Amino acid sequence: MTDAVPGAPAGAVAVAGPPATPFRAFAGLLRRDLRVQAHNVFEFLVRTLMQPVLFVFVFTYLFPKIGQGFSVAVGATGGASGAAPAAHGVTFATILVPGLVGIGAVFAGITTVALPLSVEFGATNEIEDRIMAPLPAWAVGFEKIVYGALNGLISAVIVFPLVYLVPATPVSVHVGNWPLLIGVIVIACLTSGALGLALGSWVQPQKIGLLFGVLVLPLSFLGCVYYPWARLGAVRWLQVIVLVNPIVYVNEGLRAALTPGIQHMPAWAFLGGSALFCATLLVAGLRLFMRRVVT
Repeated sequence: MTDAVPGAPAGAVAVAGPPATPFRAFAGLLRRDLRVQAHNVFEFLVRTLMQPVLFVFVFTYLFPKIGQGFSVAVGATGGASGAAPAAHGVTFATILVPGLVGIGAVFAGITTVALPLSVEFGATNEIEDRIMAPLPAWAVGFEKIVYGALNGLISAVIVFPLVYLVPATPVSVHVGNWPLLIGVIVIACLTSGALGLALGSWVQPQKIGLLFGVLVLPLSFLGCVYYPWARLGAVRWLQVIVLVNPIVYVNEGLRAALTPGIQHMPAWAFLGGSALFCATLLVAGLRLFMRRVVT
């Protein structure tokens, strides 16, 4: 079918494009978000790199240069068996690598989903335009999760070489299981996007800044970023409490994949915990999004 083109010379016609489908609409929304991200790449890089770069520079470059470098005695195995592993010293930089990659991936997804979503629900009301797309409303929310997951993946790829190359002390990273590494990163990125959708749909726009101030420090400092979970055995009550933090399972999984010589959770524990949190946050995020859209 052809139609006359308004304002065009007589006889000009417009050829109808291919019919809109849910898949094309989903891809269009995702492409639009990625294009906007490309225009704001500097802000994304600053937001992604600020915390990891500062920690790596101070603790693994500056401290060793001024004579305050230190190593940590950790187990030599994953600790899956009941036998106590032999302890050996590793640099703090090696401890930091998996944790900072994990925290970079998770927080990149949260910030690129929760903050813009709160604005779309509030000041701009842009969410109404998105809901008009020819696809189910839940799919609009799922597109946000995928977008956040892609940002988390990009962040992990950017952060890894920095935390590996900047330290003045040796960094021992060895990927002994690529499928495990890929699986952990995929689950981490999906968890990141789902958590961002849940927070952006649940918290009122005027309180989103306060939420990040309250959320970022506990999740990072109690997320086994700067120490293995097994080392918390000396403070047993805290070792148990931090299990409610999804970042713990992400970082322990990355520790098992990137630095297998450092004691970490058994694979069934961090994979099971990561999958459980990811599924829970996916369901919760989509439900909160649908409830917010309906109201």
